[in-house]
Amino acid sequence: MLNTVQHTTCYKYLHEANYSIQALKLWPADFDGQKVISWDIRIENADLTRLSHDGFGNLIYLATLSEPHREIRVEAQGEVEVEDRSGVVRGLKEAARPRVFLRQTTQSQADEAIESFAQSHKQADTLERLHMISESLANKVSFKVGATGAGTTAGEAFELGKGVCQDFSHIFIAAARSLNIPARYVTGYLFTGDDGSFDAHHAWAEAWVDNLGWVGFDVANGVCTTENYVRLACGLDARSAAPIRGSQQGGAIEDLDVHVYVQQQQVQS
Repeated sequence: MLNTVQHTTCYKYLHEANYSIQALKLWPADFDGQKVISWDIRIENADLTRLSHDGFGNLIYLATLSEPHREIRVEAQGEVEVEDRSGVVRGLKEAARPRVFLRQTTQSQADEAIESFAQSHKQADTLERLHMISESLANKVSFKVGATGAGTTAGEAFELGKGVCQDFSHIFIAAARSLNIPARYVTGYLFTGDDGSFDAHHAWAEAWVDNLGWVGFDVANGVCTTENYVRLACGLDARSAAPIRGSQQGGAIEDLDVHVYVQQQQVQS
């Protein structure tokens, strides 16, 4: 499938900023089952520099604005061809070994409740166990916009029993790591078949299965990743994998607006 993506992020400042710098993880990678046909990143009045792939396989760009400004508008768009590989991710240019993704973070730390939940799934086969954890989470936690925030931890969301894709991913990652299964947070885009318009990018998780590799689990939707998913970047948690992170001198963020538009069409043979 050919997925067409338009992703716009706009920061507006209450006071004029003198200088801004942004690290961008906004360029999808090529790997088995995903091929970037065209892609572009635009930031008005910014110097955009391509750095290199980090240890997780993410392509990093650096954007700097040296002149006074009250707004930063980041536009990423392009076409990505994706095949359904039943969630299996192979062929990424990544130096980090799977065990790196056993590292705990504040947002992805398993508490006693998550550990107990993970241990309650006794399947001997790792892949089957991960599927059962994903299915159980989808039944235990309800999708509710506004119930959690950007800083909500896996334990807090699990106790609340509500959250969004970020929370489902963090809980799944925490549960997997508590079982000594490497897991990581992934950002990207999802074609849902609706009008294609969203107010945020999507997020899911990947877990490592020996003799198979990384497998993508979209717990919020109860599926493994398919040709409807465009993979953007990964990290230890949402903060680590964030598409845009930066800072500025002066200014104060008055408004943040994000708009994502995804459309899909059959690849012409």
